Amino acid sequence: MGGRDRLVVCGGVALSGRWVDLRVQVTAAASVECVFEVLTDWPRHGEWMPFTRAEGGQGVGATLTGWTGLGPVGFADTMVITEWVPGGRVAVRHTGRLVRGDAWFVMEPLLSAGSRIVWAEHLELPFGALGRFGWALAGPVLHCFMRVGLRRLARLAETHPPTT
Repeated sequence: MGGRDRLVVCGGVALSGRWVDLRVQVTAAASVECVFEVLTDWPRHGEWMPFTRAEGGQGVGATLTGWTGLGPVGFADTMVITEWVPGGRVAVRHTGRLVRGDAWFVMEPLLSAGSRIVWAEHLELPFGALGRFGWALAGPVLHCFMRVGLRRLARLAETHPPTT
């Protein structure tokens, strides 16, 4: 295995060549159905994910656009929904110029009530060696934001369930 293929794992981030994998999970007192409803209510995305807002459709083939940043400084993240299983799983393909790859959320019921929420990303790094260096610094920060976001999502699903 050459230096380019070496796997580096740090802060919940696995880096291999031009790809990075992130995975975070939390538990919630809410049902998988409730978590799914809050998660896929795209206008509520900014309530739980720091520095991000989203809009788009629902179901396989629908498109989403997320904006990550502060005010006018940031970037658009375009996506297509590739899987849609109410109460179980939603997956997207990132199709933008900066963010490319796959992401998915899985909601699993717990035997003791509530649910486990898993968020994973498999992303292609932009900018070659510069991108790999940047992810070495930014990856653990993004992993932290993902964990904060999932904890907020769990609280929203527990305390402010959807009204539909």
